[in-house]
Amino acid sequence: MAYAERRGGTWRVKYKKPDGAWASESGFETKESALAWGRDQETDIRRNTWIDPTHAQEKFGPFAEKVFATARVSNNTRDKNRSNLDCHILPQWKDWPLGAIFNDYLEIERWAQSLHEKLAEASVATVFGYFSHILAVAVKARKTPANPARDVRVTTGEYEPERQVATPVQFLRAAVRLHASFGRVGFVLALMNGYTGARWSELVGLRPHDYDEVNHAVPIRTPLLEVSGKFETAKKTKTPAGKRSIELPPFLDALYTDLIEACESDYLFTGPKGGLMRRRNFQVGLWRPAWNGDPRSDQAWLRRPLLPGFTFHEGRHTQRTWLAEDEIPEVARAARLGHKMLGMARVYEHVTPQMRQRVLSALESRWTQSVAALSDQERETLFGVVPLLEEHYCGGGENRLSGS
Repeated sequence: MAYAERRGGTWRVKYKKPDGAWASESGFETKESALAWGRDQETDIRRNTWIDPTHAQEKFGPFAEKVFATARVSNNTRDKNRSNLDCHILPQWKDWPLGAIFNDYLEIERWAQSLHEKLAEASVATVFGYFSHILAVAVKARKTPANPARDVRVTTGEYEPERQVATPVQFLRAAVRLHASFGRVGFVLALMNGYTGARWSELVGLRPHDYDEVNHAVPIRTPLLEVSGKFETAKKTKTPAGKRSIELPPFLDALYTDLIEACESDYLFTGPKGGLMRRRNFQVGLWRPAWNGDPRSDQAWLRRPLLPGFTFHEGRHTQRTWLAEDEIPEVARAARLGHKMLGMARVYEHVTPQMRQRVLSALESRWTQSVAALSDQERETLFGVVPLLEEHYCGGGENRLSGS
């Protein structure tokens, strides 16, 4: 049972911790207030809700480093978390005791507001989300009774990034532009983006010998990641569902195999000298000018915008939207993009050969229509830079779809 004793001009209370050791707290003005506090601790101990007051004195910085070091996450996520800690979280909270953070909700809100002054809303949500995760771990570790960041409203709820969907002819025109600026690799990479929906890391990680000649497909197994400025081959895909084989429609299969025959590097999609491509360099120097238009060009067809702001990742949105428009079953759409089906559909729905055939037929039809939508001059340019497509467009590449 808790008891109080006078210590100079104040009172100290002593009580037993769960392990049987005595603990104390000093500084109470009256005996009654000291005993009340001690009895509260004993009540929490009996209810198994007690938090050792000394644990709340642990500094946020060292605790956050423990959470970071023990987390089981991908190297990319680890790199992002490290950046968020060093640039945004630790400068504010490093020397704060965990208990002090728990008791200062207004300071948390003030800090969240300050993040909006220098970061985009999506970035604020990412930074604050990791901060909240650390505090949630503190709750599980019995450092604090609750997560004070849990109910902080970080975003307005009104902002949603606009996801653009390109048309097949826009993708074809962008591919031709990339051929002009980057050659055959840029041309094929653009069409692989739109017609497979594969991620950047999945595409640039493809090697010539990966190609599945029997099924005319590219296997997605070990994406190529950029971590802290260095390239790293992942041991597995982003999610279990991401491990898949993507069958190519005939026109794209012809382009892909042609690129394999000409490839002299370990990887298929590389720079002019065979080096690995950095996503940001490709995006800024090649991808954006192709879609936004390049005002520096002396040719009018390269200066005009196609779909300003269109990103490489939106190729995934485009692929899935095209398949939905073509009434491809949900299970086949999810399988192609490496998404996990939800609910019982994940257990009982499966992709059939007929579904795969419908996907390839729909995509081949979209490509044929995109070529037909070009002007005569654009079509002449296309067949001039990629002659094998002219024969394919005229019917030479339809055999695989007809089954002959």
